[in-house]
Amino acid sequence: MSETLCYEAHGNLYLNITNRCTAECEFCIKRYADGVYGYNLLLNREPSVDEIIGVLKESDLSQYGEIVFAGLGEPLTRLDDVIRITEWLKEDGEEVRIDTIGHVKLYHGDRNVARELREAGVDAVSLSLNAHNREIYNQICHPEKPDAYASMLEFARDLVKVGIRTQLTVVSLPIIDIERCREIAREIGARFRIRGYGRRPPSQSQEMTGCNRGVRFNYQ
Repeated sequence: MSETLCYEAHGNLYLNITNRCTAECEFCIKRYADGVYGYNLLLNREPSVDEIIGVLKESDLSQYGEIVFAGLGEPLTRLDDVIRITEWLKEDGEEVRIDTIGHVKLYHGDRNVARELREAGVDAVSLSLNAHNREIYNQICHPEKPDAYASMLEFARDLVKVGIRTQLTVVSLPIIDIERCREIAREIGARFRIRGYGRRPPSQSQEMTGCNRGVRFNYQ
């Protein structure tokens, strides 16, 4: 049996290393699809670090703008594995980004996660802000832990402090105060981006220039 481990989109290579997450966002793609750009990203098991690096060794990574930890799950549920893979990628000078919901400090409170990511070589983090306050956040994201919103904001500040390029994102839902979210990003010192929301298929340009090849790993 084979499964999609990485896929191309927007000139980048995306790594789908887990389906686990620490929230159940109402707008999550997992609620209405098995993946993105026509690729099924459901995993029957998580690939090992050796399997991931083995696939990457067979790829021409120089053709991508970034190698991005992002799939159908929260990559930082595998924090130590992300660090190890990042260290390997940086040996070859690759640009590394992590897309995260930002709850990692709740599960690794005894560690300076932002500092560890920076030391491993992570260049950028895109963090899902998702709401302008704790009440709305818990209402639409349903995090495992009720203090997730405050912890996520603290993690964002940590990332900016250690010098990792940080972007906060939200989906364009009526319940969200977009301008307040923009202010929060500015106060933290992060960039801000509004993500689209909907079940529409990829546009023609995305189909032509986005995800044209999926890389799979095989069970032994």
